[in-house]
Amino acid sequence: MSYLIRVMIPDTPGSLGRLADALGSIAGNIESVDIVEVSSDGEVTDDIVVSLPQGTLPDSIITAAQALPGVIVDSIRPFSGVVDRRGQIEMLAAVASHHRNRDKAMADFVDVLPRTMTSGWAIVLDNGEAMSRIAGSSAAPEDDGTNPPHADVTSARVLREEETWVPESWRLLDASLCAAPIGATGMMLVVGRPGGPDFLATEVEQIGALCGIVGAILR
Repeated sequence: MSYLIRVMIPDTPGSLGRLADALGSIAGNIESVDIVEVSSDGEVTDDIVVSLPQGTLPDSIITAAQALPGVIVDSIRPFSGVVDRRGQIEMLAAVASHHRNRDKAMADFVDVLPRTMTSGWAIVLDNGEAMSRIAGSSAAPEDDGTNPPHADVTSARVLREEETWVPESWRLLDASLCAAPIGATGMMLVVGRPGGPDFLATEVEQIGALCGIVGAILR
């Protein structure tokens, strides 16, 4: 079984190696490491995918990691996907190749995006007076046929819990949600991360930048 952990470690030489040794002591195998954020106060936030032998409890990951000085496990959740930040280049190339076919371009966009952002799903909506779905990734919540009103999303941001237009199905499993306009196309991207962790400011900025590029391609 594989798990995605978000962990904060000291930004000092050897910190990641010591964490790898600690996870190895419980027979954990690190499948990928993704640096999410480097803070100004000497701390690095990493997303790490760790596989455990059958019968090993995920709590052992937290115990092993937090036994190290300065290490904090922010969240942990089961993870069956593939982390591939480099896939964003291929994704943008696919969008560009189908720029005259909006629906196909958006299908390519949401197909790749979740694994480049360690997220569960992605949806593209026509954010008109009444929203309608254009494309959704394979794990996205099903379209319930409702058409929420136009959402006030003028820049990339986290969707707050009090935003009543957000369908309940998007928030299942305590999902964290981030949305961004896709340039000036009138479309909006929503990315869901069931079970967390929350989207950090750097991730929101990255999603906004990707949407800006895709919007420019489609124009």
